[in-house]
Amino acid sequence: MKEETKPLVRPQPKAKTAAQAAKGRPNIQFKTKNWVLLSTGIVTIIAGYLLLSQGSITFAPILLVAGYCVIIPVAILIK
Repeated sequence: MKEETKPLVRPQPKAKTAAQAAKGRPNIQFKTKNWVLLSTGIVTIIAGYLLLSQGSITFAPILLVAGYCVIIPVAILIK
């Protein structure tokens, strides 16, 4: 005998309102201070790569670590 299989139908999730969607997300607002720090971090990283391409093995890694691990995270986290 053949068994009948029912197609699996998943219920569609309800549409969220904008207030409900924003409730679960962190509220990150970039102000002028954040943009200045972010651009400083990007300039620091670019300077680090330029120095690295010229053979600097002491100052270039310091700039890269400072840009990636200090300046950019501070620019994101500061309010």
